[in-house]
Amino acid sequence: MAVQKLNISDFLEKAKTLPVLDVRSPSEFSHAHITGALSLPLFTDEQRKVVGTAYKKESREKAIKIGLDYFGPTMRSMVESVEKITKDAPQEVLVHCWRGGMRSGAVAWLLDLYGFKVYSLIGGYKEYRRWINKQFEKKRTYKIIGGYTGSAKTLLLHQLKEEGHAIIDLEGLANHRGSSLGGIGQKPQPSQEMFENLLGRALAKLEEAEFIFIEDESQRIGNAQIPLPVWQQMKNSTVYFLEVPFEKRLAFLCIEYGELPSDELTEAILRIQKRLGGLETKNAITFLESNDISACFGILLRYYDKWYLKGSLNKKSIVKIVAKSIEVEENSALLMKEIWKKK
Repeated sequence: MAVQKLNISDFLEKAKTLPVLDVRSPSEFSHAHITGALSLPLFTDEQRKVVGTAYKKESREKAIKIGLDYFGPTMRSMVESVEKITKDAPQEVLVHCWRGGMRSGAVAWLLDLYGFKVYSLIGGYKEYRRWINKQFEKKRTYKIIGGYTGSAKTLLLHQLKEEGHAIIDLEGLANHRGSSLGGIGQKPQPSQEMFENLLGRALAKLEEAEFIFIEDESQRIGNAQIPLPVWQQMKNSTVYFLEVPFEKRLAFLCIEYGELPSDELTEAILRIQKRLGGLETKNAITFLESNDISACFGILLRYYDKWYLKGSLNKKSIVKIVAKSIEVEENSALLMKEIWKKK
């Protein structure tokens, strides 16, 4: 057999059914990788550094020899790792490194020699990143779900998904719920590059969708930033603004955030104290310490309502939807009624 080199489209098509082996170093993989890929590093981080230094300061030949010294003792374990990965499955794998060079070439050669059917990515992970960025440039029709904090917009988004509509959950991809409280109780946020990888793949899967529902967000979600081309399209899209009564939203927030650790809630309040104001910050923390969650969150909700209203003045097109509650089935019906009305 011979290693077959694939362009990015064919590589990702095969990745739907075959394992993707990322042979870059552990830190490169940890920072960001192809969604669903498995780490099979040719070199450790330290070994990669040594090889790279030799390449820059001595010669290509010297770097290759050092690389072979590292590669030789790991050949068997790499083969056995791939055997475990492909157990009870076709003996076919996809391999890539940073730019489709010697690292993926060496591992592909080894696995091919052993008997696996191997496909390598032309241009490597660098080509994948080009493909990801192209996804953001594509013209798409977004339907923006807006509304004050506590309107259960994310729950509505997933209700729409259950009903068969295309959605992108930006907060889910970012592991952050958007406000100062948004990171509490969440998994660590992905790197910016990994967030982009997740978003790009999610968009690519919705290529045929007539329109995509997406939640109204600021460009930054915690530490993750929505890519500018997507953000610009969102800003120019119609916002369907849910007008949910204050008391309904407050009750929802108390359920969603009320059981979170008080020390983390205090830290979140202190992060916005400059905009919240000294007195309101003090009052919110006092209420929190006395376990009056409703009074504490009432202060925060009025603060976020003010900032959301200010931001909404920049929206080009807003359709207001009067909702009596946060019941997602009811609000989904109200939303779809407005959308079909505009068609």
